Amino acid sequence: MQIGTTLPNLHLLQPQGVNFKCNAQTVKTISSSTEMTKKHISNLEKLLQKTNPIDSSKPVIEQSSNRRKNLLEGLNLANIWPDEMRKAAEDMSPRHLNRLKRLLSSKSMEYSPRNNLANRWREYHGSNNWLGLLDPLDENLRRELVRYGEFIQSAYHCFHTDPATSADEVLPERHVELPDRSYKVTKSLYATSSIGLPKWVDDVAPDLRWMTQRSSWIGYVAVCDDRSEIQRMGRRDIVIALRGTATCLEWAENFRDLLVEQNDNDDDNDEGVVQSKVECGFLSLYKTSDHRVPSLAESVVNEVQRLIEKYKGEPLSITVTGHSLGAALSLLVADDLSTCVPNAPPVAVFSFGGPRVGNRGFADRLNDNNVKVLRIVNNQDVITRVPGMFVSESLDKKLRESGAGRVLEMLDCRMPWAYSHVGTEFRVDTKMSPFLKPNADVACCHDLEAYLHLVDGFTASNCPFRPNAKRSLVRLLNEQRSNFKRLYTSKGKDLTINLDREHNFPTSSCLPSPSS
Repeated sequence: MQIGTTLPNLHLLQPQGVNFKCNAQTVKTISSSTEMTKKHISNLEKLLQKTNPIDSSKPVIEQSSNRRKNLLEGLNLANIWPDEMRKAAEDMSPRHLNRLKRLLSSKSMEYSPRNNLANRWREYHGSNNWLGLLDPLDENLRRELVRYGEFIQSAYHCFHTDPATSADEVLPERHVELPDRSYKVTKSLYATSSIGLPKWVDDVAPDLRWMTQRSSWIGYVAVCDDRSEIQRMGRRDIVIALRGTATCLEWAENFRDLLVEQNDNDDDNDEGVVQSKVECGFLSLYKTSDHRVPSLAESVVNEVQRLIEKYKGEPLSITVTGHSLGAALSLLVADDLSTCVPNAPPVAVFSFGGPRVGNRGFADRLNDNNVKVLRIVNNQDVITRVPGMFVSESLDKKLRESGAGRVLEMLDCRMPWAYSHVGTEFRVDTKMSPFLKPNADVACCHDLEAYLHLVDGFTASNCPFRPNAKRSLVRLLNEQRSNFKRLYTSKGKDLTINLDREHNFPTSSCLPSPSS
């Protein structure tokens, strides 16, 4: 590999425009600059005149290297080379290019160790609301978050492989390529919209009929079935993974943003208690059934009850994870499991880029039922700030702590857009990534792979991106090429790596093992 010179371009040192108006400050600056230049020239002359005796005990190559090092130190380049140029030069060094080549390789063999979580699994599952684990981010929790995010990626991959719903009378179970082979899929999940489109829409575009179908495959239930992994985690884990919005009718349901009461609110009629309400569209996708498939609510509850009965007597956990629409539905699933399943094991939700789902009464209800929720939020992701009256959660909090708190409580009961977020927030930021543009577009900031990239590189809120992050950049670069910094896309071309979107990576390559 041939690396070009890293010295700054000479034209950058040429005057761009000369102002001949002089004053005292200008004369002082020129005088100071002249003295500094004389000092550097003097240092250079001393170094060039100084002759080091040849030490026969040291190799010639080592002596030559030492002379070059002394020469560079004497020149004091740190003071005459701007920081931006020096950083660019460091990024173009062979060491950095080798690291980039590894990150852009779809066949990276670096895997993070799987530490034993048996003694602390409840803590990582949210028993203490992840107190002390988020900032700085605990390395074991980082691995768990990325691992559950990859379960969602498997749901996306399975759906887009065959998005059309079968015309069979009974919808079949689907084969899902899981990133973790210690789990096995036990149930396919379908979501059904309560609204439909006219038949002529399908006649106009028959090849896109899956975009207008009422029932669509949306996720799966899986259970850990490997003895060594169960021993490592300290329990048998049941995972419910749900993808985000993909069809036209799912988008239509997303925009039905009025709050409606849940059907089982009999226990919320106490005076002074805010009734639990959720978004109309989310509840519709969750509760609606089809003549060929039961509702998502019924499918999940029945399957989890079956697994709990099958593994009765073992330590169990239920983990619900989803992205975007799937993150919203995850909260409804967790709420149902905590209330409809007798003696339910601990229930935790890991959501990525999720919108608001319900009002403060819904948030209180989840908290009362001991459902633990960790919301992974990107600062630049607008989806996490809708729907609702107040875009800013911090503004809502300040108003409640001020004299307007009683007014807001009244609005919680009466207003159809009085939304409130649920659980504990873990915030990442696109601007912290050294690879993504700080002004990345809305799609990139909401992209699941971008979320996993940011989680993998997060150290702490006051620390830069983790330099030893191992997650491959192949998938992110293929999906968000326009949002990558030009410096890195050009490096990828220089490294002769095939980054064409048409290239079909195997599932194992798209879902690399997360790093610690």
